[in-house]
Amino acid sequence: MILVADSGSSKTDWVLASDKQKPVKFNTGGLNPYFLSEKEIVKIIQEDAPVMVNHFPLIDEIYFFGAGCSSPDKREVISNALTQLFPRAFVSVDSDLLGSAYATCGSHKGLVCVLGTGSNISFFDGEEVAAGKHGLGYILGDEGSGTWFGKALITQYLYGVMPAEIQAQFKEAYHLTKNEVINNVYFKRKANSYLASFASFMSVIKDTEYGKNLLRKGLLDFIDINIKSYPEYHQHVCHFVGSIAYFFREELKALCEENGISVGKIMRHPIDDLLHFIITRNHIQVQE
Repeated sequence: MILVADSGSSKTDWVLASDKQKPVKFNTGGLNPYFLSEKEIVKIIQEDAPVMVNHFPLIDEIYFFGAGCSSPDKREVISNALTQLFPRAFVSVDSDLLGSAYATCGSHKGLVCVLGTGSNISFFDGEEVAAGKHGLGYILGDEGSGTWFGKALITQYLYGVMPAEIQAQFKEAYHLTKNEVINNVYFKRKANSYLASFASFMSVIKDTEYGKNLLRKGLLDFIDINIKSYPEYHQHVCHFVGSIAYFFREELKALCEENGISVGKIMRHPIDDLLHFIITRNHIQVQE
């Protein structure tokens, strides 16, 4: 039995697969090692995933792809947590970008973009994702991500610079106070997920002039700062993974077309394609 995970900062998608039963899918909270300790990761898995706990002794291989897992020390945090729970299993931990590349590119070259809670990009050469200068996180980067839009909305709401009708809608939806926002952003953990939780408001206002302009700015920031930093970006297919890319895919495709970018796959959840890639590459027999 194998276990595959695709983890962002807000949510982790899991799938259990074996040759004896059809795949079982479930979710837990996000498991980003930049925001969670080894002990906290173990606790989240134990509390959020009873279906996985019931299969602990049967799991032989684990393939975990997650946000925050680009450096060896952060991968070790995840690996140690999983090894505590699955001492007999082979454990592989890699970045969410590599998982997204496997799901979208397969074994072909391409640019791989993550546009979810956070944002990132890399070039995939058919085997590995290249080390890049992006992925600076929600304070320094994350252009076009859920945190970017959430931060823009909250800031403009608190400054009172939204159009009056949209200001009233936002107030009715969230009833925010300045002190509440400051407390959640500066004094509580997972501020990025907190900020990203407001990005769903973009779906409410996306047809307004204000919403269109804000959406265009965020997505163009991602295109200009991230995609166009690759000199040969126009020569490669560009794939996208994540909720922002998925829910605003028509706007994203239109902006990419304006900028000479060839768009490939746009996925909200790459877990199914990721599982298929792993079992095919490793010649693992499972029911599908």
